[in-house]
Amino acid sequence: MARRFLLFVLHGLQHAAFLAGAACIAWVFVTWKEATFFQLYARTELHQLINDAKAPETSLSYLPAPLRHIDSVVGLLTVPRLSMSVIAVDGDDDRILRVAAGHLRDTPLPWQEGNASFAGHRDTFFSALRNLRAGDDIEIATAHGIFRYHVTRTLIVNPNDLSVLHPFDNTALTLITCYPFSYIGDAPQRFIVQAEREAEIAS
Repeated sequence: MARRFLLFVLHGLQHAAFLAGAACIAWVFVTWKEATFFQLYARTELHQLINDAKAPETSLSYLPAPLRHIDSVVGLLTVPRLSMSVIAVDGDDDRILRVAAGHLRDTPLPWQEGNASFAGHRDTFFSALRNLRAGDDIEIATAHGIFRYHVTRTLIVNPNDLSVLHPFDNTALTLITCYPFSYIGDAPQRFIVQAEREAEIAS
């Protein structure tokens, strides 16, 4: 009797584990699909915004309706050496970081003076930053032009260290993600990339 009960319990646990695993896989797939579609549509919007900057009379009427009503697209952030490319939008809440890199609204935008700061998840859009090194190039294509930067340093800080958001030795761009990259759960530290902007801005 006890043996049969034990087998019943084990079977129930196996079934529960299977369902939990299936639910996790489904959640990952849905999240990936949402992010993929957002990135595709946001790139379309950015392309149109860039065209509009050159020809203001161009109509926005054909743009995907959802994007015109949610987040403001800032630009396309790329790290050529790492083949990393991600749309960045204004804001950094959980909803935004699920589908894009997020601009910290308390910091300047790339076309403004100061330290433009962006956050992203370490296991999605900013995962490639683990291989970044000083001297690498970063570009942000926007409706205001293409802004180019050179990485000056990377560092690891505590989550409450806000000093990295201030300009440091001409820092004009800061990227932030959680650290360690392989940590499971809420990571205890932050990985920071800081870069200087080139003197020239491409249009």
